[in-house]
Formats: sequence, structure tokens, C-alpha cells
Amino acid sequence: MSNLVWKVMATGAAVGASIVARKLTDGTWKFVSGGDSPTNPEDPDIEWKEAVAFALLSGAIVGLTRMLANRQAARVYQKSTGHMPKDLAKKE
Repeated sequence: MSNLVWKVMATGAAVGASIVARKLTDGTWKFVSGGDSPTNPEDPDIEWKEAVAFALLSGAIVGLTRMLANRQAARVYQKSTGHMPKDLAKKE
């Protein structure tokens, strides 16, 4: 049962992180470039420089927010159950 609880928590953390990451990416892109973020960076009409810059920015923000959300979810799980999730437990 606790494995199911962890999977639900991890999924919720990932969904929340993706929402936050999208807002951060759009806001950061607008601040840096002065324009809206590309709707589809894979579109051939978008310049390479802009597509690569957006991919790097969004990838970094998504990775960081997911890591932070998963760490927080694991911390909450550990506090409530007294142990880390099986997926994250240290193997000795």
C-alpha cells in the first residue's frame, strides 16, 4: 500500500512541477528576450538560435523543478511513514 501512496505522491509532484516549470520558463523567456516563448521550438520557421536557447532554458528549469518537487515529496512521505520510499531507499 505504501508503494501506491508514494507513486501517487510522486505523480502529483511531477504534475505540480511541470505547471510551475512552464510558468517559470515563460516568465524567464519573456524577461530575457522581451517576447513570448516559442509555442513549438521544433517549428522550422523558428531560428536555430532561438530554438536551442529555449530548449536549454526549459530543460534546465524542468529538471530543477522536478528534482525539488520529488525531494519535497520524499521528505513528506518519510515524515508521515517513518521511512523513505522503496524507490529511494539506500541499498547497502
